[in-house]
Amino acid sequence: MKKFIEKVKDVWGIEELRNRILLTLGLILVYRLGTFIVLPGIDPNALNQNQNQEGLLGLINMFAGGAFSNGAILALGVMPYISASIFMQLAGIVIPQFAKLQKEESGRNKINQYTRFLTIIVAAFQGSAYIGTYLRPIPGAIVMDNLLFYVSTVILLTAGTLFVMWLGEKITDKGIGNGVSLLIMVGILGRFPQAVAQEFTTKIGQDKILFLLIELAMFIAVLIGLVMLTQGVRKIPLNYARRIVGTNAAKEIGGARNFIPLKVNSAGVMPIIFAQALLFIPAMIAGLVAQDGNAAGWLKSLSDHTTLSYNLVYAVLVIVFTYFYTALIFNPTEMAENLKRNNSFIPGIQPGQPTADYIGAIMDRITLPGAVFLALAGILPGIAALLGVTSGFSTFFGGTSMLIGVAVILDTIQQIDSYLLMRQYDGMMKTGRVSGRQAVQL
Repeated sequence: MKKFIEKVKDVWGIEELRNRILLTLGLILVYRLGTFIVLPGIDPNALNQNQNQEGLLGLINMFAGGAFSNGAILALGVMPYISASIFMQLAGIVIPQFAKLQKEESGRNKINQYTRFLTIIVAAFQGSAYIGTYLRPIPGAIVMDNLLFYVSTVILLTAGTLFVMWLGEKITDKGIGNGVSLLIMVGILGRFPQAVAQEFTTKIGQDKILFLLIELAMFIAVLIGLVMLTQGVRKIPLNYARRIVGTNAAKEIGGARNFIPLKVNSAGVMPIIFAQALLFIPAMIAGLVAQDGNAAGWLKSLSDHTTLSYNLVYAVLVIVFTYFYTALIFNPTEMAENLKRNNSFIPGIQPGQPTADYIGAIMDRITLPGAVFLALAGILPGIAALLGVTSGFSTFFGGTSMLIGVAVILDTIQQIDSYLLMRQYDGMMKTGRVSGRQAVQL
């Protein structure tokens, strides 16, 4: 504890770092306040009686920090921006013109502009869907349902998304950490104290103190496992070619040893998000078919995260999407070309295509355990709910919530460590650094 206090003093003693942290905390506070400001023309009491969020709506509400179910001006959160960013990222992989733009500074600025414009379009579309599919079916939620309410609400929701996007960019530029990821993490973890309090109250009321202690121990074990999954890397040894520089006083440079860190879970949380969104489709289809049919019952079971069929399908989808997304974002051929241009090579492997094949083969092998552990992390909340954990606290036993939280916290600690190490302080962690830094890509 004494060392931790000393680290906090070191952090607070650096003026630039202190100002960045204060700015970040201030912008996060503004964001949290915005999640409770209700849209004009909405009755919050009617919304409070309809807090059951499942499937894709629950996912959106989680990313929005509860603003979605509150009918707040920031109800859409950063989901439109995330959707636009994912689309532009995939476009950069599929469309050659976008791939060229991503390699240049001016091109990346253009892509950022395109992303912002696309965010406005997506936000307007999602705002319209929010009114039609969520607000209107709730009795008494809309006080005055007319054209003025519809247009003004769509404008406010779109402006709210752009404001959240601006907050995220300001945190990234002037604060500490990845802004958008921090806002998502704060929204997710904002429900954590309430979930823990509910779990304590329930278990103490049922006189299950021993069960509660086992739950807390398992939660800590899951947290450690998620840290290992996020930080796990496979190091490929790398050598740099020796060169003789000069004539009279020639000296030899190069020949240094290094390594290529390949992350075990390079896809991050995207496979879980894709799988959750895809599993929302069966619930929609079940509502359109006969209620007493076997097909409808099976489809409904795919919307219940505690059923065996849901967890099996969910685990398979996570594994498939992990391989798919890793193949999209990881290019061994480009990596091999970069190594060749930098006069570096993998010992025992010829430069060029053999290096690309070698790196690709290793990536395929380490992706399998990463995908399996990611699938296990995804179904842990359902398993915890089956074992008697309350629904609120069970969502933090892995899944999207804790994966995002762990990744963002580790990335933020790494950035703080960078400031400390530049000024010859020890880092926040015992080793002075956090290995395998990876910003959360959403």
